Parts: sequence; C-alpha cells; structure tokens
Amino acid sequence: MTKNKRGLLWAILSISLLTVMAGAAMAPALGAIREHFADCSPMTVQLIVSLPALFIILATFLFRPLCRLVRTRTLALSGLILYVLAGAGAYFIDNIVWLLVMRGMLGVSVGMIMPLSTGLLSYYFPPEEQGRLMGLSAAMNQMGGVVATLLAGVLATVSWRCAFLVYLAGLIAVVLVALMLPNERLASKGGRLEVRTLLRFHPSVTAMLFIMLLFFVYPTNFAITAVAAGVQPMAVTMIMVGLDVVAFFVGLMFGWLMRNLRRQMKYAAPLFFLSGYAVLAFAGGIVGMIAGSVLVGLANGAGVPYVNTIASIKGGRDAAVTVMPLISAALYLGQFLSPLIVTPLAGACGCSPYVVAIGLALLFLVQMFLTRRHQALPPVQ
Repeated sequence: MTKNKRGLLWAILSISLLTVMAGAAMAPALGAIREHFADCSPMTVQLIVSLPALFIILATFLFRPLCRLVRTRTLALSGLILYVLAGAGAYFIDNIVWLLVMRGMLGVSVGMIMPLSTGLLSYYFPPEEQGRLMGLSAAMNQMGGVVATLLAGVLATVSWRCAFLVYLAGLIAVVLVALMLPNERLASKGGRLEVRTLLRFHPSVTAMLFIMLLFFVYPTNFAITAVAAGVQPMAVTMIMVGLDVVAFFVGLMFGWLMRNLRRQMKYAAPLFFLSGYAVLAFAGGIVGMIAGSVLVGLANGAGVPYVNTIASIKGGRDAAVTVMPLISAALYLGQFLSPLIVTPLAGACGCSPYVVAIGLALLFLVQMFLTRRHQALPPVQ
C-alpha cells in the first residue's frame, strides 16, 4: 500500500473511531447529569444517550442528496466540524432543552459521516481488500467506544460538563480528512436508489438491524442484572469494557477469518448471540457473566464487519450512496428499538430480557440461512 493510500485509510478509519461515541460515550456521565437536572424526569435525561440515534437515522436518508450537492471532503469536514461543535459545545449548556438540541445536532453530524466511514473503503479500495478493511473499521469503532466510555467516565468525576469534552477527539479526524481525503463527488448514475437495486441489499440491511437489536440487549440490561446478583459496579464496568476489547480483536482478525472461514462466518454472529445470551440467562455466577459477555462480544465483533463487507462488495464503488446509508440507518434503528421491543416482551412473557434475546437470535439465524446463500464474490485478503 502506497503512502498516499495509507494516509487515506487512516483518514477514513479516524471517522470510524468517532461514530460509536455519539450516544454510548455519555452513559457513564448520566448519573452526574441526573443529579444536576434533578427536576427533570429520568426518561428526559436518558434521551441524552438515545436521542442522537433518532437523528442519525433521519440524517442518513439525506446523505445521498447531500452527495449530489457537495464533494466528499467538504461533506466529511462539514459533518466533523458539526460533530465537534455539537458534542463538545454541550459543555457550555446548562438547560436540558438546549442540551437535547445539541444532542440532536450531534446525531445529524454522525448521520453525515457514518456512511463515509465504510462507503469510502469500497470506493477507494478493491473488493479483495474489503474483509480486512471492514474488520479494521469495526475494530476502530470498538476502540473508540472503549476509550470514549472510560475517558467520559473519568471526566464526569470532575464535572458532568467535562464529559462532553470527549468529543474534541473529532479534531483529529478533521485534520486527517483535510490533509488526506480527496474532494471527489460520490453520487453517480450507477448509484441510483431504485427499488430493484435495494432488493439486492435487503439481506444486509435486515442483518444489521438484527445485530443491533440483539447487541443492545446487553448494555441496556447487563449492569442492572449483574448488580442485582451482587457484582460490584467496578467489576461490572470492567466486564462491559472487556466485551468491547473482545470485539476489537475480532475486528483485527476479521480479514484472516474471511479468508479461511468465509462460508462459516455468515452464521458466526447469530450463533454467538444465541450461545452468549443462553449462558447469561441460565448459567449464573460471575463465570457465567464473563463467558456470556465474551460470546456477545464475539458476535458483535464478527457480525458488523461481515455485513459491511458483503454489502460493500455488492454495492461496489457506489456503496457509499446506495447501501451504506441504509446499513447506517438499520444500525441506529436497532439501537433505538432494542429496549422498546425487548423490555415489553420480557415483561409480557414474565422472563429475562436474555430469553427474549435468545428468541431474536433464532430468528436472526433463520434469516441468515434463508438469505445468505454463498455467492461468487471476489476473494477477500
């Protein structure tokens, strides 16, 4: 890989590092924010984490029209600058309504850059490199989650306001994109968003929705169930961070996995989710919690880059303006809907949310079996 290509790759990966931070990074600070805005309802405060996902979904559907109007580097820099201003700018806000407005703007910024974080890999790099590169993108995404969550937690001990300064990390991406990313126009005749074209991509979009529905059962329930079982809060935090570390290393190995176990990889995510939530639901004890967390981390680490790889190869150079916005929308829709679907179902059935997740994992496995037939795609490096 040439020096210019390496620089371009790092610029794209720097965007991947930021996208997961939109909502999850603020989770450790919610306690301090809740204390400061004691007169607000708990659900209003929780919107600080969940509201960006809704605006990300809305913004992704504006992505292709934006690509018609502005070129790649201009679009990326606009999204990144808005990301820094809306994210870190919340430091200066002391009104819950305006704070939520800033969180909505942050969601818009991520909706502008999220499709670029994967779509540009398919635009600038050949299909045979997609497995390795999508694995690196997923690994950077997981690493961003680990670093941002830990850093926001530390900053929140100083002040709830300081936690928002974690979004200043976007300045790194601003510099790399300004220096390394070409200013081309992505939209083309081949990138028309037609029904016939979308029919080719529905398996990937549905699979990403399943992955996020399943994965977010874990962060929305694990701390509650673990503390109720007598696990110390610090131990809970370390286990949850460990899950992201597992997913990070799976991302680093993903290129090798796709070269050697390509046919099997399409079933990796549903099977790991199924076994992970079965362990969490029925094993009990700290060992069961750790084992279940590792399995869920393996599922997330394998599932996200697999879906992105297949979608990017199918979409070709136009993936950034066809399938990747849909994948991004499905990703955040799954995050937003997961607690709204799983919690009521668990209550209605009188069972653990992990049992509901087992049922969803079975449906995911069936979906992969019915729609993920092996195709003559280019070899993956």
